[in-house]
Amino acid sequence: MSHTAELIAVGTELLLGNIANTDAQMLSKELSALGINVFHHSVVGDNPQRLKEVVEIARKRSDLIITTGGLGPTCDDLTKNVLAECFGKKLVYNREAALRLEAYFRKLHPESGTMTENNYQQAFLPEGCVPFQNDWGTAPGCGFEADGVRVIMLPGPPSECGPMFRERAVPFLQDCTEGAIVSRTLRIFGMGESAVEAQLRDQMNAMRNPTLAPYAKEGEVELRLTAKAETAETAQALIAPAEAALRKRFGDLIYGVDVPSLEHVCLELLKEKELTVSVAESCTGGLLAQRFTDLSGASAAFKGGVVSYWSQVKHDVLAVPNDLLFQYGAVSEPAARAMAEGVRTLTGSDLALAVTGVAGPDPDERGNPVGLVYIAVAGQGETYVRVIHAAGSRQRIRYTSASHALDLLRRRLEGLEMA
Repeated sequence: MSHTAELIAVGTELLLGNIANTDAQMLSKELSALGINVFHHSVVGDNPQRLKEVVEIARKRSDLIITTGGLGPTCDDLTKNVLAECFGKKLVYNREAALRLEAYFRKLHPESGTMTENNYQQAFLPEGCVPFQNDWGTAPGCGFEADGVRVIMLPGPPSECGPMFRERAVPFLQDCTEGAIVSRTLRIFGMGESAVEAQLRDQMNAMRNPTLAPYAKEGEVELRLTAKAETAETAQALIAPAEAALRKRFGDLIYGVDVPSLEHVCLELLKEKELTVSVAESCTGGLLAQRFTDLSGASAAFKGGVVSYWSQVKHDVLAVPNDLLFQYGAVSEPAARAMAEGVRTLTGSDLALAVTGVAGPDPDERGNPVGLVYIAVAGQGETYVRVIHAAGSRQRIRYTSASHALDLLRRRLEGLEMA
């Protein structure tokens, strides 16, 4: 596997700040998980001479170059032309790529079934390359090796770049590599990145194979173990004791391994146990329901939710007693408890979650501070309430609150301590 990678983003809109270079962030993380070091990022506008200068510098100091953008049909899409010229390759017509483009445009425009002539330039690829079929857009990517340098070209739109890298570029890199690289990602909720890193600093510095790296996510932490070996089985065997040690250290703060999200874990647990859930939200404004319904198959377990922003709605829809709201306020443990129990009764779900708090930017009318949030989970038996003091922007407080609700649900479903 290449050990020194360089990312080159092509697009004047990136230099102007019209869009953020999220491709570089994504690729750096993905390459790190493969054990590939990224030493340089470059951004260059839609100018062939400047792109050529950047590529010539990159090929002297890196043995893997990945470009993003500049593969489309317009005159400023010049990446393939420049890369082919730099590495002495001709652009040749790829009939399979052309047929896929024609099929794409027939589906997009069933009335006419035609595409403009300039789209055919996307079907020209460097001779001898491995084409990357684009099932998420039009422009195909490709990979080739020349002069001891591996080159990968990916489309710029993040919705295409991400899956193209994972589904097309990674297999290309692995095919070019002797041995195997295996990664395992442990996801932690309930401890910040700095606290996790402080516990693991000496261990991470001492590890060579496998390696261990923490990544801060929104309100949680990823721990990624990566091992290199002659076979995938040997690499997995190297990872196993390190993973076991991490599990022992962090216990039930680890909510999953190689899983996409807390809500995914919760949904799978609900389906496995054949249980349903509903939600009552105030300060999160429907975000908790959205995180469930963003998942395919959510209808198997998610019954619905109520956004009860006003106290009147808490009373009229969720049956929260008015005297309770008057005595304790809408942002309180009794209110959260009553909201969860109320939506569970309303929907007939097995379990229910409730969130009520102050997202900011100002304290509420009772003087409750920004970031004070009460989160409840109700089911048969006891209703448990967690109080948190979230920090950050309004958006971050809302997201953190929804994550805590999901963590409570996970703990309830797994029979863990409701910490």
